[in-house]
Amino acid sequence: MSVYTVALINIHDRDGYANYEAGFMDIFSQYGGKILAVDEAPVEIEGQWPYTRTVLIEFDSADAMDAWYHSDEYQALAKHRFNASDASIARIQGMEG
Repeated sequence: MSVYTVALINIHDRDGYANYEAGFMDIFSQYGGKILAVDEAPVEIEGQWPYTRTVLIEFDSADAMDAWYHSDEYQALAKHRFNASDASIARIQGMEG
């Protein structure tokens, strides 16, 4: 069953974050993930949305997502994101049917 990862990100160093972006797809594509949405100006329906970037990605399984996120390659790259932004990230389970 598909799983989704939602990342709510506040970027405070665009140049540093660009280093993360530059290597992201090379690693991400090896694990079968799909980028469904990246938005820096979502329309607020309720409440406030204080994030500078919102990302939604999909994987075929939790195992595939975990393999990508915990891979040595991604963790080495993610150091650029850690230094350039703050994020809240969650994996959510897709619905059957």
